[in-house]
Amino acid sequence: MFRRIGNVVVRHPVWTIVAWLIAAVAIVATAPGLPSSSDESSFLPKSYESIKAADLQAKAFPSAFTPSAIALYQRTDGGKLTAADQQDVVRITRELGDKHIDQVQKVVPGRPSQDGRYTMTLVQMDSKNAGQPKQADAAKVLRDDVKQLVKGTDLEVRLGGSAAQALDQQDSSKRGEALIGIGTFVIILVTLLIIFRAPILAVLPLFLIGLVSAIANGLIAYATKLFDLQANSSISSILIVVLFGVGTDYFLFLMFRYRERLRAGDEPKQAMINAVARVGEAIASAAGAVIIAFFALVLSTLGFLKQMGPALAIAVTVTLIAALTLIPAVVSLIGPKVFWPSKSWQREPENARFAALGRGVERRPALVAAVSGLVLVALSLGTLGFNATFDLAAGSMPKTKESMVVQDEMQKAYSAGAAAPTDVYLSSTDGKPLDKGTFAAYAQKLGAVDGVADARMTQLNKTGTTADFTVTLKYEASTDKALSAVGKVRDVAHADAPEGTRALVGGMSSIYKDIDTAVSHDYRTVFPVAALLIMVILGLLLRSVVAPWYLIASVGLGFGATLGATVWIFQEAQGKSGLMFMLPVIMYLFVVAIGTDYNILMIARLREEAREGREPREAAGMALRHAGPTVAAAGFILAATFATMMLAGNALLTEMGFAVSFGIAVAAFVMAMFFTPSLTALIGHAAWWPGHADRARPAAAGGAGHPDPARVSGDSRDAVGQDSAGRLG
Repeated sequence: MFRRIGNVVVRHPVWTIVAWLIAAVAIVATAPGLPSSSDESSFLPKSYESIKAADLQAKAFPSAFTPSAIALYQRTDGGKLTAADQQDVVRITRELGDKHIDQVQKVVPGRPSQDGRYTMTLVQMDSKNAGQPKQADAAKVLRDDVKQLVKGTDLEVRLGGSAAQALDQQDSSKRGEALIGIGTFVIILVTLLIIFRAPILAVLPLFLIGLVSAIANGLIAYATKLFDLQANSSISSILIVVLFGVGTDYFLFLMFRYRERLRAGDEPKQAMINAVARVGEAIASAAGAVIIAFFALVLSTLGFLKQMGPALAIAVTVTLIAALTLIPAVVSLIGPKVFWPSKSWQREPENARFAALGRGVERRPALVAAVSGLVLVALSLGTLGFNATFDLAAGSMPKTKESMVVQDEMQKAYSAGAAAPTDVYLSSTDGKPLDKGTFAAYAQKLGAVDGVADARMTQLNKTGTTADFTVTLKYEASTDKALSAVGKVRDVAHADAPEGTRALVGGMSSIYKDIDTAVSHDYRTVFPVAALLIMVILGLLLRSVVAPWYLIASVGLGFGATLGATVWIFQEAQGKSGLMFMLPVIMYLFVVAIGTDYNILMIARLREEAREGREPREAAGMALRHAGPTVAAAGFILAATFATMMLAGNALLTEMGFAVSFGIAVAAFVMAMFFTPSLTALIGHAAWWPGHADRARPAAAGGAGHPDPARVSGDSRDAVGQDSAGRLG
């Protein structure tokens, strides 16, 4: 199949390129806009208690005041607020409300802090548009207006709250995307120049993947609208890295094999056809593993991951099609001039670093497997200390952003949980009015829960069937202590609800508690399903039942090593309370799926060497010799591109960037280079049971997967692909 694909695109390169350009113009011109939400509650399905509580609030208290923005005032000299200052705040609050800013429904004064140094203005926005870009726009207007109104007073003001956080997160994402984009371009360009010393070849993947990116973004926008998926601003940053990182990987897989075929004496167009025929199956299998792993995210209960999975799967699918059609067409049209001005593609390099590594694996596979395995196990021990944090706002932007400064100052000035109180909604189950005489006792029981600072009944709906008990926790909403406290509040609220009533607990801590539950569910479903589907891909590629088991086990060890290293660096060394809650899920899919690419490339090359009559140990050594440079180059570029996410300046992308780049490095330089080939060499022919995929095939000219005459002829067999034994030039 892959030989036929290669034949078609290489024989008709112009038509292939034109088809891609037409598709790009049509898709980009007609694709809908991609909306974005930063509302944490939108991540959860309706079945969770926090979402049920939010729905009940909307019905029972449609005009309930839930601030979307908070203007926090203090004196410029840091002293206590005077009576004149308080009057200024009242005036500013009134004038702010008189402006009738879009989305703003109500503007009221808040209560001063106990130390008298702070006071607030609370702004309610339309709850139907919570987390949407229009509320971030409203926050921008509010921030500008309130700062203008405070001029001429002794006050300074900062705007915080969910709408302001969405605005700051939006700005932070734009800056992060720009830095990630620039960093990715520079890394790919410089690395390819070092490897090939050919400017055309260094620039070419950037242009081609740029075209693929435009098409992928358009298709993602279509899918998001068609299936009503939940978009999130962080996806754009991840998408840049995935497209350019994975795209460059497949470009390298193809170009190394193309150069190898040219050195073997193939005519240029035939060299590309043979390259597609020989490496196409490995590229398709590698991409298939990534696509399936990403699609497994649709099993997640979190809206953020449900959107990310299909989006990334679409991106990799388009990249795969481009790797098998667009890249071969363009390169075959240019021919060997793609390597200009370097002449190194015409001759074999003198150095033999990867040949030496291959000989080491061939001679001592048990030692290599033991050492590399022990390294992975040792790093995996760090996973025992993993702890999750749930504050997406703080994780997605620097602490210096204005809304984050407000959040920190409010925690110091007020009760830590005052900025995001917990609400217990007590409702009648028979439609009759609630017995008000039970309210005081019920509030007292809620207030007695460990971790609760205050609990009181604050409002009753018009029919008297639902009461709202506001519970202020002693801790900030996203902390472990707050999650533990809200769990206890739920227990008491449910157990001590008066007869004929039921209780639902809402608020941000309740949402985070449910997110924690949802993530635990994802660990039990997404992980095993993704692993099982990747094993199926490996089994189909290798025609083996045995190999997929130890390959997926090695990748699992790589995941453990990556999470362990991340815990040690970010939790232990930096003293953080935990890592972002979705990090293990994302890391698992990136490290397992994309890291499997290198295992697939190495094991496919090992099989190819075995089919040429080599025994398992020799085949493993030759596979490392020939495929090692490709894995090293691709692994370095992909790890480096993911590392650019650390430039974004927020905790989520910094942790994600480090974890995934470290995981890719482990997958390329430990698993694929040493652990996988050495294990395969030790297991021998049994690795391919029940098939005989490693058995030598009868010689035949031309076809993919058949031995090259140059390789089976004694001393000359090492000539083809000798570039892989030496430097990457």
